[in-house]
Amino acid sequence: MLQIFDVNHALLSEKKSEELFILRKETFKDRLNWAVQCINGMEFDQYDNDNATYLFGIKNDTVICSLRFIETKYPNMITGTFFSYFEKIEIPDGNYLESSRFFVDKSRAKEILGSGYPISSILFLSMINYSKDKGYDGIYTIVSHPMLTILKRSGWGIRVVERGLSEKQESVYLVFLPVDDDNQATLARRINRNGAFIDDDLKRWPLRLTTAIPQVL
Repeated sequence: MLQIFDVNHALLSEKKSEELFILRKETFKDRLNWAVQCINGMEFDQYDNDNATYLFGIKNDTVICSLRFIETKYPNMITGTFFSYFEKIEIPDGNYLESSRFFVDKSRAKEILGSGYPISSILFLSMINYSKDKGYDGIYTIVSHPMLTILKRSGWGIRVVERGLSEKQESVYLVFLPVDDDNQATLARRINRNGAFIDDDLKRWPLRLTTAIPQVL
């Protein structure tokens, strides 16, 4: 069974935090070559504090995917690390989340879930489910052009707020991710186009799924 659930930084076990930060180093430093700081083979930053909540996708006690949420009223990567990439950034007041450090470990996903599992779309759906369950109004995030393409292909009705340039002079985008019923239904319908899951299971939080289905991204 694949489970996606939330854990606050204050409650994160040492074992799972090490596994998470090692996977982040392998993803963001080794594979993507981002300008991130790594210590003892792990990637973490000043935003990994008690304001952070992590979503974990786990099967057989193994982390397959994850991301980090921080309420926008607290310091976050949009208003900190990435702020200089944009001419302007204006996040409205309200009950919003910032999302960062989104990753899927492709080798683990293939080995444990199978090559046809739409894990990216399922993690997107889990972001909506979590936000709705906790009463948030939406999510802001900064993504690369390839990630923007993946988001659009998922069917999520995202909105590009601003375009900027990274330290590599590559396009990056400040994106708003809506968490309304319509977008939840759209992602759930696309994931379940072959009828492999019970529809109601896809809209629950935490998310628990038992069946692999063909990749839809």
